[in-house]
Amino acid sequence: MKTLTLLGSTGSIGKNVLNVARAFPDRFRIAGLAAGKNITELAVQVLEFQPECVSVADEQSAEQLVDLLPASWREKIFCGKVGAKKVATLPSAQMVISAMVGAVGLLPTLAAIEAGKDIGLANKETLVMAGRLVMQAVRKHNVALLPIDSEHSAIFQSLEAGRRDDVAKLILTASGGPFRSLSKEQLAQVTPAQALAHPNWSMGRKISIDSATLMNKGLEVIEARWLFDIPAERIQVVVHPQSIVHSLVEYIDGSVVAQLGIPDMRIPIAYALSYPERLNLGLSPLSLSACGSLSFEPPDYERFPALNLAFAALQEGGVKPAVLNAANEVAVAAFLDNKISFTDIAKVVEAVLAQFVAGDDLDLAAILAADKKARDLALEEIARRQISL
Repeated sequence: MKTLTLLGSTGSIGKNVLNVARAFPDRFRIAGLAAGKNITELAVQVLEFQPECVSVADEQSAEQLVDLLPASWREKIFCGKVGAKKVATLPSAQMVISAMVGAVGLLPTLAAIEAGKDIGLANKETLVMAGRLVMQAVRKHNVALLPIDSEHSAIFQSLEAGRRDDVAKLILTASGGPFRSLSKEQLAQVTPAQALAHPNWSMGRKISIDSATLMNKGLEVIEARWLFDIPAERIQVVVHPQSIVHSLVEYIDGSVVAQLGIPDMRIPIAYALSYPERLNLGLSPLSLSACGSLSFEPPDYERFPALNLAFAALQEGGVKPAVLNAANEVAVAAFLDNKISFTDIAKVVEAVLAQFVAGDDLDLAAILAADKKARDLALEEIARRQISL
């Protein structure tokens, strides 16, 4: 029996983690849950899985949760950064699933690593913001960091086919999102509702927008650089609309190893939870004949500049990736609130990035300071661009 704590339990990934745990009650026990403000959903999870402790975003959310649970739960409910850290470092937990959305996942994930917990990583921002520091902590505390993103899980599995010294290139696939064939003029008219309608995957609001702009793929490039210790110039992105080939590894002899599967997040989640075993999830098998043609094409960096911004931030280093992430989070929220256009998201990020200088000497305080400053600058840039409703 493996004991788990779950950061981000009410999000898309979190729900699928609980689906896997629910399907294998003899394999996994949920010891802690952390969520944001979806209190109704969290209350149902708490009553089902009976964790040792729970954390929510703030005191108001904690009081709402108390009202939905028996009185005995009051002493087990925590909130804010302290609460998330408590769940992340719960002594009984063997593995922490980091599935919070955005920069908020960094500190509890680092705390879990420092507490000696193995990590199932779905919060890509942890490595985007502080990849060097996080991987140093992973090595120092001798913990396993297993990827949950479908692309990174695919690379992780494909790397088992050969030696790391023989890897020539990592190839991340991108679906291209719902606007792959739109012109620049059409992209400027995209609405939040249209951008949230991903053609292949069921995802949360923020990641759906990131997928539509291709920023999500840019963040995954940065994550891959640190997770697999491969420089940016040896990481490639290809657009694969069918989302069947989840990513590939090219070796120096010309061999290319890929991982294929139906687009269901339970597959990479279960692999991370049970590694090196594989679990029978009872899913419909992939039928290649039913898939028909599988196509691949290069990304269009002109129509989707967010991907290029991510590569540039990675190559420049320093706080630039953290700034990229922070500005993007703010810009995406503004787009969802109809304050800026779809194409303004990348423009806001680019404008904020231009106000920072790259540098290699980093510590956590510098990263967090850059994150805060980038958010403030992004809000100023959005105010200049704000569209009328």
